[in-house]
Amino acid sequence: MRTTLTLDDDVAAALERARRQRDTSLKEVVNEALRKGLPELARPSRGGKKFRTRPLSLGKCLVPSLDNVVRVLAIAEGETFK
Repeated sequence: MRTTLTLDDDVAAALERARRQRDTSLKEVVNEALRKGLPELARPSRGGKKFRTRPLSLGKCLVPSLDNVVRVLAIAEGETFK
């Protein structure tokens, strides 16, 4: 079967590298790549199990307000804030 394909630049470059490496025709490289890749496309996606993040209580905030960054950093570094 004869057809025309428009390839993205990165795909065309990868195919050309494979063609030179194997010292074969572009047709053979494309056919081999499609034979290896098409079964992967036919498989069902693995999106069945959802990921959940469990909440964890860290307790009361040790800093009265997070608005004053200088004070928060001083407390975090163990300095006495004045």
